[in-house]
Amino acid sequence: MVIREYVRALVAGCDPGTAAPSERELVERFGVARMTVRQALDALVGEGVLERFPGRGTFVAHPRPRRTGVVGFSEEMARRGVAVTSRTVVADRIPAPPGVARALEMQVDQPVVRWRRMRATDGYATCVADVFLPDALVPGFLEADQPVSLYADLEARGLRPTRAEDALVAVTADAAESSLLEVPIGSALLQHSRRALCGTVPVELSRTVYRADRHTFRLHLYD
Repeated sequence: MVIREYVRALVAGCDPGTAAPSERELVERFGVARMTVRQALDALVGEGVLERFPGRGTFVAHPRPRRTGVVGFSEEMARRGVAVTSRTVVADRIPAPPGVARALEMQVDQPVVRWRRMRATDGYATCVADVFLPDALVPGFLEADQPVSLYADLEARGLRPTRAEDALVAVTADAAESSLLEVPIGSALLQHSRRALCGTVPVELSRTVYRADRHTFRLHLYD
């Protein structure tokens, strides 16, 4: 908290693009671990006060529109100044299982797109995401290169989620998740489940499991 507020006060009124104090400078000034300094700077990146450019450093952020509605993982990481890469593990079309059909308000066995990705932040395996999409709503999805940002693709189709029902729970890694996330089987993970709707139309059902040591959930609450 002290480091974060010190940096906030230091850059207040500075022009966008002005260099923020380096991690090394802050470590030496406050006599704390580098991780403590990085967390303070990460918080300011998340708030939009600073922005980070890999290989260059951290700078006073340029004003940018801030989406306060439903956001996806890529958008949230962009807010924090974190680079995201994805690797598709499975992308196919299957008959909707009963639970998926119920959540997406479809008939059982109607076709859905199933998409599993391993997602990395700043080059480190961070989460495995399983997504189901009603096939009728995303024609051509499997025939094209899969997008880095699902929500950007849905927005281009006029299906940007406007409401989401989320749940967080602690789980343990199965064999597949262990391999993809590079953790021992049975390791503690954070599971984020979501049913997202565009208006009243369900457009996404997802389950994402995160390495707890590489991801922090941040909730923005408004009165």
